[in-house]
Amino acid sequence: QVQLVESGGGLVQPGGSLRLSCAASGSTFSWYTMSWYRQTPGKERELVAAIGSTSASTNYADSVKGRFTISRDNAKNTVYLQMNSLKPEDTAVYYCNARRITVYWGQGTQVSVSS
Repeated sequence: QVQLVESGGGLVQPGGSLRLSCAASGSTFSWYTMSWYRQTPGKERELVAAIGSTSASTNYADSVKGRFTISRDNAKNTVYLQMNSLKPEDTAVYYCNARRITVYWGQGTQVSVSS
């Protein structure tokens, strides 16, 4: 079992920045591919960014490339999502995801981008 707890969401103006964190516990963090997803009402959850177990590989949704950066600290059992140049369309609940064989989800953190 893996427990995931997201933090760092909030309200920010367009063009601003936020850094999301996801703290993991319950298993060996470095085994897992970690991802961030987001979801808005009435839409499917979409992949935002993912990072391999050793940080050697990352991938991003086209909509966030060049603005968001995913990283992980295996010593701290934490994955981060640095979000810069935020746009109103980035408003969503952001979820942390851990995947190896089984998939685990956090409870989500709200990000709102509005003036």
